[in-house]
Amino acid sequence: MPSLKDLRNRIASVKATQKITKAMQMVAAAKLRRAQEAAEAARPYAERMGEVLANLAVAFDGRDDAPKLMSGTGSDQVHLLVVATAERGLCGGFNSNIAKLARDHARSLLADGKTVKIICVGKKGYDVIKREFGSHVVKVIELRNVKRLAFSDAHTIGEELLSMYGAGEFDVCTLFYSRFQSVIAQIPTAQQLIPADLPVAEEASEAASASAVYEYEPGEAEILEDLLPRNISVQVFRALLENAASEQGARMSAMDNATRNAGDMIDKLTIKYNRQRQAQITTELIEIISGAEAL
Repeated sequence: MPSLKDLRNRIASVKATQKITKAMQMVAAAKLRRAQEAAEAARPYAERMGEVLANLAVAFDGRDDAPKLMSGTGSDQVHLLVVATAERGLCGGFNSNIAKLARDHARSLLADGKTVKIICVGKKGYDVIKREFGSHVVKVIELRNVKRLAFSDAHTIGEELLSMYGAGEFDVCTLFYSRFQSVIAQIPTAQQLIPADLPVAEEASEAASASAVYEYEPGEAEILEDLLPRNISVQVFRALLENAASEQGARMSAMDNATRNAGDMIDKLTIKYNRQRQAQITTELIEIISGAEAL
């Protein structure tokens, strides 16, 4: 049985931890609003770019001169998985949920005889994935020194992907991240980046016929040549912003739970301390009374 001093030390330790978790919760809450606004602001642009690309892609349906980023290499043997997670932990299951989705996808591809390569954006994702797929990781990109995400950070990653694709290092690229829904709900998401995952030709044709007819200047080929590479960076930037909001939401929820759990533990330890102290006082009184009666 722990002594009264041990219980006092433990209560003090839990109280100190509670102060830390409460402070982290407040910091996450302060960062969440800005991150959420940035993620929500990026969605319309990314979605609209996808619609424009889908409209333009109709003109190249079934043609041999379709851009490679849209039509692919004609093979799906080599898959590149880009797993975007956080640089820090203490955010519940945020990192592990993204890594789990990526690992399940990698297992499925390997079972089908495909070649899998992995790029980890964020240290925590790499820490989880390297246990099982360490030999498949070709690069780790850390953003620990980035205080505020900018498009240039995503553009650097996008350029790296385009360079690898141009060198024939993979056929299909899939991005894994967590889409922010609310403070208590972040949805792990897999999005195919290369070839561009656009609506099927029938859906795009129906959408085009239902809306106004556009004449593009310059032609569709020139526009696609510029937009398709840019779309890679845009989608990566959107994923990083969604991750930033999801991370703060998950950390806020996790630290709130930790703070409440610490409070419950303090209450239990305090009750245990008071009972043991009362028993000790009672024992001392009995000894004093017994000694007095013996005299």
